[in-house]
Amino acid sequence: MILDLDLRRRFFAEELEAVARLRSARLVDAFAAVPRERFLPAGPWTVLSDGADSYMVMAGIRTRPTADADPARVYHNVAVAIDPERQLFNGQPGTLAVWIDALDLAAGMRVLHIGAGLGYYTAVMAACVGAAGRVVAYEVDEALTRDAFRNLAPYRNVDLRCGDGSGRLEESFDAILVNAGVTHPLETWLDALAPGGRLMLPVTTPLPTMGSTLGKGVVVLITRQDEGAISARVVTFVAIYSALGIRDPALDERIGKALMAGPGQWQAVKRLRRDPHDAAAACWLHTDTCCFSSM
Repeated sequence: MILDLDLRRRFFAEELEAVARLRSARLVDAFAAVPRERFLPAGPWTVLSDGADSYMVMAGIRTRPTADADPARVYHNVAVAIDPERQLFNGQPGTLAVWIDALDLAAGMRVLHIGAGLGYYTAVMAACVGAAGRVVAYEVDEALTRDAFRNLAPYRNVDLRCGDGSGRLEESFDAILVNAGVTHPLETWLDALAPGGRLMLPVTTPLPTMGSTLGKGVVVLITRQDEGAISARVVTFVAIYSALGIRDPALDERIGKALMAGPGQWQAVKRLRRDPHDAAAACWLHTDTCCFSSM
């Protein structure tokens, strides 16, 4: 039986809900509504052969082509190439869905998206917050930004900008998704986080066998409490493309050592400190501007 795309998209969204244990009905409905194929190059497509973690194999990234250009091919939990020559992929839905779900998006929220790519997950979040909400998205690659402008044209609540998102932000946000590996949260992001706001942040160090393109690390959920304190907890381990222009290479080795301390150490992280202090045993990752601490 051949299913029409609307029905296939609904099955895809409900499968994500089951396998990723999504809590948000708005997010499931967004995945069922946003046409993924419109945010990809023309098919047939190149997909990661073993899921989003296939690039962890030291032999390199393993890919396979889809059998044809039927849009139904992209409604699976697979990462799809948006630029095969540069090995750039539209992320694995089951991974990004978990991150977005943790942001607790609701109607009317203001969202900041760093690393929009061709705009698919920007559109998903725009659908979550609705017409009363707003998504400001940044993409540093000019070619991807041009295509994303076209892809996101129907989404009137999206403000897409070409850049790395490191400049001053003139508004506050209820949720921030950083979809690239960084070494630390930028102060401009933390300053823009509204009370109760949440920030999903991949903190990574480069994979030595992959050059500077990919990194490994952990994804941290940062939450600004109403009283001003900032809580932090590690959500999962991750391998992801490194952000361009906003990493501090001086922190790469420090992050690598922090990761080598093992999950018992990073899972103990409870808060993000911005106050000046000396590094201590409770500091999992201590930098000049902030510190992930277990106390």
